[in-house]
Amino acid sequence: MKTLIFLLLISLQIVASPELLRMQAQAKRVTIYRDHFGVPHIYGKSDADAVFGMLYAQCEDDFSRVERNYIEKLGRLAEVDGEKQLANDLYLRLIIDPSEAKADYKKSPDWLKKLLVAYADGINYYLFKHPEVKPALLTHFEPWYPLLWTDGSIGAISTGDVTEKEVGAFYGLNTAIASQREHVADEDLTGSNGFAVGKSLSKSGNALLYINPHVTFYFRPEIHVNSEAGMNVYGAVTWGQFFVYQGFNQYGGWMHTSSQVDVSDMYQEQVEMREGIPYYLLDGNWRPMQIKKISLQVKGEIKPREISAYFTHRGAVMAQRDGKWISVRSYNRSLLSLEQSWLRTKTTGLKSYQKVMDMRANTSNNTVYADNKGNIAYWHGNFVPIRDPKKDWGLVQDGTRSANDWKGLHPVNELVHVVNPVTGWIQNCNSTPFTVSGSASPLRSNYPSYMAPDGENFRDKNAVRLFSSRASLDVNDLIKVGYDRHLAAFDVLIPSLINAHAKSPRPELKELVDSLAAWDRNAQVNSISQHMAIRWASLLLPSIPKIRTFGGETDPVINFTRFANEATSDVLLDALLKVKLNVEQQFGTWKIAWGEVNRFQRISNSVMFDDLKPSLPVAFTSSAWGQLPSYTSKPYMGSKKWYGVNGNSFVAAIEFGPKVKAYSLLAGGQSGDPNSEHFFDQAENYTQGKFKLVLFYKKDVLEHVVKKYRPFNN
Repeated sequence: MKTLIFLLLISLQIVASPELLRMQAQAKRVTIYRDHFGVPHIYGKSDADAVFGMLYAQCEDDFSRVERNYIEKLGRLAEVDGEKQLANDLYLRLIIDPSEAKADYKKSPDWLKKLLVAYADGINYYLFKHPEVKPALLTHFEPWYPLLWTDGSIGAISTGDVTEKEVGAFYGLNTAIASQREHVADEDLTGSNGFAVGKSLSKSGNALLYINPHVTFYFRPEIHVNSEAGMNVYGAVTWGQFFVYQGFNQYGGWMHTSSQVDVSDMYQEQVEMREGIPYYLLDGNWRPMQIKKISLQVKGEIKPREISAYFTHRGAVMAQRDGKWISVRSYNRSLLSLEQSWLRTKTTGLKSYQKVMDMRANTSNNTVYADNKGNIAYWHGNFVPIRDPKKDWGLVQDGTRSANDWKGLHPVNELVHVVNPVTGWIQNCNSTPFTVSGSASPLRSNYPSYMAPDGENFRDKNAVRLFSSRASLDVNDLIKVGYDRHLAAFDVLIPSLINAHAKSPRPELKELVDSLAAWDRNAQVNSISQHMAIRWASLLLPSIPKIRTFGGETDPVINFTRFANEATSDVLLDALLKVKLNVEQQFGTWKIAWGEVNRFQRISNSVMFDDLKPSLPVAFTSSAWGQLPSYTSKPYMGSKKWYGVNGNSFVAAIEFGPKVKAYSLLAGGQSGDPNSEHFFDQAENYTQGKFKLVLFYKKDVLEHVVKKYRPFNN
């Protein structure tokens, strides 16, 4: 009886709480339309209303991913997954301090605070309306959470090359490291593609934009957000964030590719202990390090682990190498960065977008831009500290000299960039900016190496070839360019194999080598040669030397070419024979088409695959081999088939005329619920590169609406 009375009192308190009354009022001002693919079209009176609806809809589609992203950024994964996540949690807590996020929230401008409150209210109201949903850890979301993660990039965190394993070792966390950051060998060579076409190359005279991030599948959903305050933005949002990360509005659009621009640096410190306090040497003077107590909770443990973390004026001490402590200077979250992420979605043209770029708080992205005035532009990075250009900043620096500290930021007009190049096109494929617009590209000699240590890759070469050969393009032509299947890396590797076999013939390989010699090197479902070539090159990949450039990056084209020219016949032929024998052992013959092995399957909302359950054949492969669409796959738990795990996710092609015309495609489906009709309903179109029409204007949304509701009534 006492329990019943207690629960009744609690429920009355909730019903009467100001928070719930605020949420209910906002829920009445939001309307959500779901189209025939389940894409949510959010309409709110104010921007804050739209944010409320945006987060409510995300939670409907995949609350577990929304929650997971914030558990990670809070440095609390060990509370869910156990001790194996301790090093990862500490790694994040060293560079993302919740107390700083809370402080930033308190000093946020009023307009941003309204959005942050709406963010939290949208999630919390969803949980209130859906008591059957059981969070893994976070039962109540706070408005300062988005200030932990102020950039939507999957690779937003930058700490030089310091790893979670090094952090764990330095701070005495003698635990196994979680495998969440493990990847297959060729993922380092993949990334994203962004293209823009200007007036001179466009058939209609309107600018075109192609958005093609290559990320972990189901990392971002597709969403459309509107408010009576003038917002109408469409694109991809990272689960749990309240801004469209890669997308477009009625004025223009933006695509982000990842960059090797140096935005974090490592410093070797000279340290001595004095009465238990570490001091570090700077310009001849000894300074005490700041000591922060970090408390880490582990699942199943009552008492938290207490870590004494050390900080110099530059940042956290994160590793020890050759007996020397390594501190890291970085910029992984900031109030300004979150403001910039939101404000770009409300830009109204090139000047407006440039003004947002002048905030210089985006650390992890290049930007490809196009707008309804026919402008196209590219910026390689945004946040770029000023440093000594004679130094190789990809290496650990001497921490005893303040001369090695950052000297402010470069203004945007000093960054590597192009605006309206005379060639009429822009491409970036996570590659050097010095081929971004063909003959109109910036010159490497005009910039310090730390601004663009990026090398050239085979996607980059392929994109330059395609755009350089076109006289004009429309939006459908742009999609065809974006889905070009030529595997350019094999233009380098296969001739060397043929020459090796000519010099040292092996009868058991002749038929296979002849097959590879006749192959057109374009990805196809029914290609036996493609299957064998990819297995062969994947086996060789770890042996291909990664020679770093001045500044820290590697150049895949140079490295592959050097390897192909220098590898012995035995190295190339032994690898091919090993592949042939392995495939014969698995399948009884090596003559197995690529599509029989390379599959697309989604049977749960986690990484789980089953050879005995239905799957779809996929022609595409990893973009490491030079094709522009990406589909990275590998076997799991002894499976014969390979299953895709990352690559093309949300893809869009847009024409910015008097009215926006756009097409999009999403990997798998909008929902993370295996019981939803939208869990895998875009899969077949995805495997074939067939795009759907984007419903950008309300008239079009209303013509195709399948479900209409307000969160208050849902």
